[in-house]
Amino acid sequence: ELTITADMENLSNSLFLDSVPDSWSNRAYPSMLPLGIWYTDLLQRIKELESWVADFNLPVCVWLSGFFNPQSFLTAIMQSMARKNEWPLDRMCLQCDVTKKSKEDITAAPREGAYLHGLYMEGARWDTQTGLIQEARLKELTPTVPVMFIRAIPVDKLETKNMYPCPMYKTRQRGPTFVWTLNLKTKEKPARWVLAGVALLLSV
Repeated sequence: ELTITADMENLSNSLFLDSVPDSWSNRAYPSMLPLGIWYTDLLQRIKELESWVADFNLPVCVWLSGFFNPQSFLTAIMQSMARKNEWPLDRMCLQCDVTKKSKEDITAAPREGAYLHGLYMEGARWDTQTGLIQEARLKELTPTVPVMFIRAIPVDKLETKNMYPCPMYKTRQRGPTFVWTLNLKTKEKPARWVLAGVALLLSV
């Protein structure tokens, strides 16, 4: 006689509904993807890590979304610069420059900092022509953001004029998935983007 436990039934229901079972999501990274896409995403993350640890060299362009804990990588950028220049870590911050390039256009890693790809913007879009945040286009809910160049600098050298402190989250759930805040260039008042709920997302 086959006895089906509550856990087995929940697993079966999740597979039928194409959703990630709770017993899996509790041990995984935050995600709002359906099961099929979630599994593909998981395989891509594993492949990214395997290629990285094969030679222990920083990828030319880092897929930030592929990290279980992206905050650690961003903190490591600051720690590396702090040691190199003997700067106090608590007086440092990250500067973000959005390039006009895609991942395929990047052929060499920067001498300091890192190139990042795989980010999306919700509530607005990044205009590569003007290099500024612009109003979102109709039916473009989460447009991709070009490759970002992130590097660590002293806090007193961070430019804050005409900048929107854009929060970064792992998923559209926001809240508990907060990662970092990056300053992005804008001609509009930052309050406009605050009211629009503009944020960077690592996964959509």
